[in-house]
Amino acid sequence: MAAELQEHAEHADARMTLASLVGAGDQIAIAPQVLAEFIHVATDSRRFTQPLNMSPARQIAEQWWTAREVVHVFPNRAATQQFLVWLAQFSLGRKRLLDTQLAATYWQAGIGSLLTTNPADFDVFGVFTCITPKSGAKTP
Repeated sequence: MAAELQEHAEHADARMTLASLVGAGDQIAIAPQVLAEFIHVATDSRRFTQPLNMSPARQIAEQWWTAREVVHVFPNRAATQQFLVWLAQFSLGRKRLLDTQLAATYWQAGIGSLLTTNPADFDVFGVFTCITPKSGAKTP
């Protein structure tokens, strides 16, 4: 989100961090639900003074989905089971469903590092290194 929307407070830092990761040979893993969330948020006039229209938002999502640096990651049976385990284990409520499903999908795909503007969303699971755009800093 931050890397694509100039209005986002962390846009420049996110672009630099992303370029640094890709330049170092890292691949970017994207699950389908990330594309849906991007389109949902990027077109929300309550979040941005100049939200994207649906067509440009979809085009950006498609560019990411088809980029050569991107690995596609999908929820599977194991990810769904992990999602349910984490909901119970950490007593997570309804506002944490989508983040937990995404975390479980990535974890079951063998992904241990996440580029995120919200590391607190993933810290609870204790299995990810979160990279934040501000400094490219990693949080265990």
